Amino acid sequence: MKHAGPEALDRLETLLRDLRTRAGLKEKSRGTFYRGGRAFLHFHEHGEDVYADARLRDDFERFPATTTADHARLLGLIDRALKADT
Repeated sequence: MKHAGPEALDRLETLLRDLRTRAGLKEKSRGTFYRGGRAFLHFHEHGEDVYADARLRDDFERFPATTTADHARLLGLIDRALKADT
């Protein structure tokens, strides 16, 4: 599974825009987010499917990120993780 390229990230642009509004996240390069100087979220593609690797706890976990329903679930998990540390 390779890191998401420009075309895959284009399909995620709405999700990326939403992520950019989250306090505490910094987009170091397109589609790669850091939290407090530590890698937090990036994307992979496999065929037409896209996956997010998110460090919600200690290690990265992989989540589907292809559909708008996937995006909503992922944003909810990220929001809970960000809120837990405040």
